[in-house]
Amino acid sequence: MAAVWKHFKEGGWGMYVILFWSIITIGVIVERALYLFGASINKDVFLATMQKCILAGDVAKAVKMCSAANAPLARIVQAGLVKVNRPDEEVQAAMDEAALRELPRIAKRTGYLALLANLSMLSGLLGTVSGLITSFGAVSGESVDASQKARILAEGISEAMNCTAFGLIVAIIGLIGFAILNGKTQTLEDDINEASVQVLNLVVTNRQKVNMSGLAAG
Repeated sequence: MAAVWKHFKEGGWGMYVILFWSIITIGVIVERALYLFGASINKDVFLATMQKCILAGDVAKAVKMCSAANAPLARIVQAGLVKVNRPDEEVQAAMDEAALRELPRIAKRTGYLALLANLSMLSGLLGTVSGLITSFGAVSGESVDASQKARILAEGISEAMNCTAFGLIVAIIGLIGFAILNGKTQTLEDDINEASVQVLNLVVTNRQKVNMSGLAAG
């Protein structure tokens, strides 16, 4: 820790700016990871269960299982199943409406990670340039004692390199987090699109069974 703190202090003011971006980056990664991985369910198992319930005419059980799952995919399917005794267009509209609520929550804030990575890298570059300008400016000054020029130059280069390194570290963390979470987001969205279409097709092709069970459950 002492070595880390030493490098941080040597990096100058730019390190505090990058630290600010790093806190936001880690916060976004943790929050999005908890939400996205917590919102995941096994799509194949879920669809198999829905198919079994719908083919058996037990829509009430399917709705209860969706409620228990407490995931975006389950909530969208549930929105369609509760309208099961209505025309196909209303079932589709209910699922579309639920998807419009859930999909923005899934994609929320993940895109900021790419921006934060760029800001960290640019802040590191700005700290680097600032350190070099300060050091070379001091060295070129006539008022600076010759014996001090080497020390000032070394301090300026140290500030520049530490800023560059810290900025790149935070940028790499942000980009890795963005890649993983964006991939997870895309997977969830694809699962929702696929599952909602399959459930709607099940409802349409088994309309008689579904209608009877839906009316009985209601």
